[in-house]
Amino acid sequence: MTIRPIPAALTALALLAGGLALRSAGADTARTLPEASDPTPLSAIAGRDSVIFAGGCFWGVEAVFERVKGVLEATSGYAGGHTANPTYYEVGSGATGHAEAVKVVYDPSVVSYDQLLRIFFSVVHDPTQRNRQGPDVGTEYRSAVYTASAAQLTATRDYIAQLTAAKAFSRPIVTEVDGWKTFWVAEDYHQGYYDLHPNQPYILINDKPKVAALQQEFPGLYVKK
Repeated sequence: MTIRPIPAALTALALLAGGLALRSAGADTARTLPEASDPTPLSAIAGRDSVIFAGGCFWGVEAVFERVKGVLEATSGYAGGHTANPTYYEVGSGATGHAEAVKVVYDPSVVSYDQLLRIFFSVVHDPTQRNRQGPDVGTEYRSAVYTASAAQLTATRDYIAQLTAAKAFSRPIVTEVDGWKTFWVAEDYHQGYYDLHPNQPYILINDKPKVAALQQEFPGLYVKK
């Protein structure tokens, strides 16, 4: 378990060394993943669909999806557990069963669910790491997708099967896939954390590379904030 914010006593250099060492230990990333083999076309009319993504610390997950064209809202919170109204420190203890997660509300006439999935598996996190991402370790940092419809559930499972068959990663994908879970909004100080603390060492080391990867790999979907 990693409790953030990071103590001011840690220097950026020390954090860099530790963060890179933990990230490289067993990390398995793919720079470019294929599109879904049977992609869903964009909707003919504007609307609002939702999905919950969990992929490690929610600061970086939120920061990436906030910069995706067609995403209307990206909210940090907790999902997948059994405790009502959990706090950050309760979730960090591992006792609540919740994962740090981001509720993404998007317009399906601008960005498709398949495109969001591809971003999630390509640049948001490493889906082969079980109960950890980078320097953060614990069940609250697990990889998960909680879908809002049967169509999303099928699309997610199909895409994972496609990536597995293509051997897109050298290790098995361990992402938890399930139907919609109750989403508990995280404390106010977590919302927009990336933009409020752009020079924090944790953000610089762990999250800015994800945003940069989004811009590089998905220029047509990247929106500058």
